[in-house]
Amino acid sequence: MTKIGVVVIGRNEGERLRRCLESVRGSAAIMVYVDSGSTDGSVDLARSLGAEVVELDMRMPFTAARARNTGFQRLIELMPELAYAQLVDGDCELHPEWIGQALAYLDAHPGVAMLCGRLRERFPEHSVYNRLCDMEWDTPIGETKACGGIAMVRADAFGQARGFRSDLIAGEEPELGIRLRANGWRIWRIDAEMAWHDAAMFRFGQWWKRSVRAGYAFAEGAHLHGRAPERHWVRESISAWIWGLAIPLVATLTVIWAGWSGMAVLAIYPLQILRLSLRSRGAGGAAGWRAVFLILGKFPELIGQLKFMWRLVSGGRLQIIEYK
Repeated sequence: MTKIGVVVIGRNEGERLRRCLESVRGSAAIMVYVDSGSTDGSVDLARSLGAEVVELDMRMPFTAARARNTGFQRLIELMPELAYAQLVDGDCELHPEWIGQALAYLDAHPGVAMLCGRLRERFPEHSVYNRLCDMEWDTPIGETKACGGIAMVRADAFGQARGFRSDLIAGEEPELGIRLRANGWRIWRIDAEMAWHDAAMFRFGQWWKRSVRAGYAFAEGAHLHGRAPERHWVRESISAWIWGLAIPLVATLTVIWAGWSGMAVLAIYPLQILRLSLRSRGAGGAAGWRAVFLILGKFPELIGQLKFMWRLVSGGRLQIIEYK
């Protein structure tokens, strides 16, 4: 474990941060905690648990990408021989066997730059929104285009790519994946328990803001890497415009032209929900909810698209979109 360091990032995570730090303490040579303006005593808590603490300068826009990059640079300063860095968000807990399994895999596969495993939602039963997150984390095993923010990275590959783009408020992990793969590296997800995530989403407004952020990320990702061969998030961006704007607009014009019978155009929404529910039968009773929120989510995603476009043309200041 002497060649591994851990980077934990957080902002007002409270007791979740304690559980996170305790789950990684002692599993690596150095643990760095990067704080983004917490007001709940997170900095003192991290120091009491043995973490090297870095507090971001809040005069600059802060993002998860910037925090992870800062933590990685601090690891390199403290440990120039660093081989791997485990990235963890403050609302997550690592599985006790994960770091050992990830280290063994990366040692045996020198072409893999970034590795992740199974991420589970800690309390999926507490709300439908937590349950949706748990389903979102359930992704295929094997070679993949990107890991999420919880992953182990090879230090030289991460440094070669110059880390995450610090100006991305969301979607920084897939964007990094594009650049890693362009440099000849591979990204892998293995069938091993990696971490528990605590979304703590209990209100519709939280889910809505998270979906707005996703739409913003889709638009920015398509803007950066939408050309062939990647076509990064082009499909997701187009989908938000079709379901969030084009179909309601067609329905409105049809009503103006043909009367209220034109509202029949909107029947495409329940039909699509039914289709998605049937396609997700493996999800059990949550398949219907997942389908409903996939379609409903197109509206906040469209708002996120518009937010990015406005910032692009106006040159507005970068602002994160927080749902907690």
